[in-house]
Amino acid sequence: MKQSLELRLGQRLAMTPQLQQAIKLLQLSAIDLTTEIQKALDENPLLEEPDSAADSELVDKTATDVAPAPGDGSGEDPATENETSRLSEDENAAVSEEPEIAEWSEHFESHITGIRSDNNIYEFEDRSSSPATLRDHLLWQMCTIPFSDTDRKIAFSLIDSINEDGYLKASAEEIIMTLAREGIEIEGDEVESTLHQIQNFDPIGVGARDLRECLLLQLRQFDQDLNQIKYATEIICKHFDLLSNRAIPQIKRIMKLDDDALNQAIKFIQSLHPRPGNVVASTQPYYVVPDIIVKKINGEWRADINREAFPHLRINNVYQSLLGQNKSGATNKYIQNHLQEARWFIKSLDQRNETLLKVAMSIIERQHDFFEHGEQAMKPMVLHDIANTLSLHESTISRATTQKYMLTPRGIFELKYFFSSHVATADGGTCSSTVIRTLIKKFVEREPPTKPISDNQIAKLLGQQGINVARRTIAKYRENMKIPPSSQRKTIA
Repeated sequence: MKQSLELRLGQRLAMTPQLQQAIKLLQLSAIDLTTEIQKALDENPLLEEPDSAADSELVDKTATDVAPAPGDGSGEDPATENETSRLSEDENAAVSEEPEIAEWSEHFESHITGIRSDNNIYEFEDRSSSPATLRDHLLWQMCTIPFSDTDRKIAFSLIDSINEDGYLKASAEEIIMTLAREGIEIEGDEVESTLHQIQNFDPIGVGARDLRECLLLQLRQFDQDLNQIKYATEIICKHFDLLSNRAIPQIKRIMKLDDDALNQAIKFIQSLHPRPGNVVASTQPYYVVPDIIVKKINGEWRADINREAFPHLRINNVYQSLLGQNKSGATNKYIQNHLQEARWFIKSLDQRNETLLKVAMSIIERQHDFFEHGEQAMKPMVLHDIANTLSLHESTISRATTQKYMLTPRGIFELKYFFSSHVATADGGTCSSTVIRTLIKKFVEREPPTKPISDNQIAKLLGQQGINVARRTIAKYRENMKIPPSSQRKTIA
């Protein structure tokens, strides 16, 4: 094989660091962008956040009217001097308070809650706050029960096998095999006995192996002499499959109950919690911060960037004034590099806000009827429509609408919400799939409980309004909205 050198000419797309940064900031949500801005403030000393909005406006005006004058002899600006004096006062106040803090600490010792280091068991006295997870809650209760060493190991394995919904996902054989690998030999009866004690823990119904057992555990806490409880227990024990399929008439015929008694028993079953673990387990809240605020001003819908959600950034004049003075080459290079990065970052933020505002205004223009009349007036729209209007690539529109939210008088909506496919109408026009979902939801809400409408009937009702939709399309939209079929929506009178 002969080796040789040859010269080739070609073109390829190269993404500059500035473009990569702009794309990264564009696809971030409002909360993630706030984190990214704080990270930039921590890493770049030439970036700073004004103390107030008035200060920000004053600095912007001063920066445009008067150029900075480095080497004027002061080396400090008034804002920096005031901030330094304020920090000095705070430090003096903190020093004066230190004896009081020390005196306080002599009488009170901090107590850190947690797990014992010897056998990883929660102490009963350590429970000083609400549990973070269902497992913590169950382990804390386990410490109140006088288990033997073997039963305690079994309880640990059982609790570790309970998922966040409160259901036991491991069989007795798996628990036996798990403990056998640790050198602990147990029998199935010991696992069942320990499980029965865990099933008495709070919340009621925890430790069940399926939904049927979970409901029975919750019914067990009520007075079994009441007819309502007696009928509910019989339905779950003997006719659970019929109840799951909403075969109410068959249950009524088999149990020979009147409508009132059967209806009360079923309503009581519906009041039970199918996922008892969710009562205790704390979930991480998901916060939504709108990027765009839409208001109707003088009869026109207008959009603006949510300025309060993001801090305003500027270049630190003190560091910038040091550039060009009699400093070492390394110092000038350090300041120059960070100054360039700060300018790129501020420019990328401005580009992000400008792109979001353009996309929002284009959406408002196309979906004007939605803002005036609601979901029933939504028009079909895809990313390609906005991309052509703004002369941008569809990938840019996708980044600008993902996890970006718009605050409107009708609520907070993700920008992706306004995009939907279209369905042909009888008059040759098009209808948005969002409108179809809204109509399906209204039809279901207005249907009689004893005789719910089927997907075919919904398709006929839509056809009467000039919207031709197949039955399978209705079923797909209904399932996406988590609406059960008509057979499961039927109830007794």
